[in-house]
Parts: sequence; structure tokens; C-alpha cells
Amino acid sequence: MTSAVALLVNEQRLLGPARGQILAGPSFLENSKESIIELWETVRMPNVFLPTIFIFLWQATPHSDSAMFYFTTNKLGFTPEFLGRVKLVTSVASLVGVGLYNGFLKNVSLQKIFLVTTISGSALGMTQVLLVTGLNRMLGISDEWFAIGDSLILTVLGQASFMPVLVLAAKLCPEGMEATLFATLMSISNGGSVLGGLIGAGLTQLFGVTKDRFDNLTFLIILCNLSSLLPLPLLGLLPQDNLDAKPEDSSDIEMKSN
Repeated sequence: MTSAVALLVNEQRLLGPARGQILAGPSFLENSKESIIELWETVRMPNVFLPTIFIFLWQATPHSDSAMFYFTTNKLGFTPEFLGRVKLVTSVASLVGVGLYNGFLKNVSLQKIFLVTTISGSALGMTQVLLVTGLNRMLGISDEWFAIGDSLILTVLGQASFMPVLVLAAKLCPEGMEATLFATLMSISNGGSVLGGLIGAGLTQLFGVTKDRFDNLTFLIILCNLSSLLPLPLLGLLPQDNLDAKPEDSSDIEMKSN
């Protein structure tokens, strides 16, 4: 399906040199050196470097996803079929999160979006404690329905908070090296996410949570959710104005994000 849709993309044909014609130009190493120098000069600019630091630290906060996976499969007995349904729900929720940002949040300042979504995400993430302690069953909500609802809400909120990262990365890219800088910023963001997973794994081991022991899972969830608030004092590193593009720039940002 992807290959079929790719045929619909309208690309401008580039004319190559005539047969037998040799074009003189800088070597591959020279081009690579110039590109690296230009990329470094761009990344070290304050309007690019400071927001990148915040995004990295925001993604590097620990999470307890691995521990919760073992809890839901080994303790609650969720089957692969049910986990697939949860994955389907979260995929739809991601689209809802994109629509939420595009409809209501794209004119809001970046600092306010991160402040509200981070605090809300930390508070709503605490609802996993209800699932671990079984309080959801005391409220008349089954484990399956609670897991679906919890994943739905958290995914919508997470996607709505991640959309500004993509828009910010697209706006920071200077003309001429959009793809290179955008890929670099996304790599840094993904590196922060990997670091957060490693820190979460270390905390999981520190609390003695294994695939069969979940005595301290509640404390692990609380600590991970509270740690997501740590980057908030650094909100000043982000631009204060909103990210809504001018009409003439909207198509460029959309292309860069894609």
C-alpha cells in the first residue's frame, strides 16, 4: 500500500549531465566536512541549542513501561490478543491527540502546552496505581476496561504534547539543511527517550521489581511520574511565542514535519 501511494507523489524531475560530460566539483569528503561544520554552527545557535536541551531532558525522564508490561501479562493475565486491542486503541488515540493539538492547541504558547500537559500527564499517570493495587475493581471497573481507558487518555495527552516538538523542530530548521537538522533534532529526542528507558530500568532493579515480584511497583510508578515534573523549571529555554505559522509558512512547516 505504501508503494502504491508513493506513486502519487508529484516530484520535480532533475536533469543530469549529458552523456560523456564530466562535472567538476568538490569531493565527497569536502562536501561532508562542509555539511558537518554547517550543522554544528546551526546547532550551537542559542535559539536551536536551548530548546534542544529541554526536549532531550523532557524525554530523558524515567518511565515504568517495562515493569507495567510484566505486571499486566504475568500478574493480571492479559493475553496477546487483548494487548493487540489495546495497541489498536492507542493508535486511534494518537490520531485524536493530533486532532486535539491542531484544533485547540496550535495557537497556544509552547511553554504553556508543556506546562499543562506535563502536569496533567503526571497526575493521570498516577491512575496506574489503582490498577496495581486493585482499587479499580473496588470501584466496579474491570482490569481490562481500566487498562483500555487509561491507555486511551494517556496516549491522547502524550501525542498532543509531542506534536509541538515536531513543529518546533521544523521551525528551527534553516533553509538549505532542513532534512539534516530535523533528523538531528529527532535523533537527540530519541536519545533522550532511550536514556529515560535506561534510567527506568535502573530504578526497576533498585526497587526489586521483577517479572514475578511487584511489591514495590506502586512506589516505582509514583517516582517515575513525579520525575516527569523535573524539566519544568527549564521551560524558559523554550520560545515564549506560539508556534502557529503564518499562512505563507504553513506549507513549509508541514513538508519539514513530514
